[in-house]
Amino acid sequence: MLLTGSYRRTLDEKMRLSLPKQLRQSLGDSRLFLAPGTDRALALYAEEVLSQIGLALGRLSPAAKEARSFSRLFYAQAQPVEIDRQGRLRIPPELAKLSSIVDEVMIVGIRDRIEFWNASEWDAFFQNTQPSYDTLAERVFDDAHQARPE
Repeated sequence: MLLTGSYRRTLDEKMRLSLPKQLRQSLGDSRLFLAPGTDRALALYAEEVLSQIGLALGRLSPAAKEARSFSRLFYAQAQPVEIDRQGRLRIPPELAKLSSIVDEVMIVGIRDRIEFWNASEWDAFFQNTQPSYDTLAERVFDDAHQARPE
């Protein structure tokens, strides 16, 4: 599963959001979970990806305070969600509030997850970060190259 692209959508009065067909097709028939993401975004995970996150967290020490705190916050707020026949996903109100999603939403495919952003916060992030793209690319690709097994 490879999720890419960015799409601007409007949340309806029932807190539903129309997912782009390309993303729906990439998700297939996976069971889906919506959880707090980073940078005040929400993250939509297929069950397989959420399981991989769980395995990675399970390798951390249960005595590590940060790991316990993150796991509690993450899993306590993660919720199963479904895409209806019209291709819409309902954002639970408590998660919408957490991420300041009220009207206009940016849907962003990011490799193995979909992020939902308050559109104005996404616009600010993009405007502030895009000028650093080349520098970020150099650092990330260099780190990825160094981490690659020989």
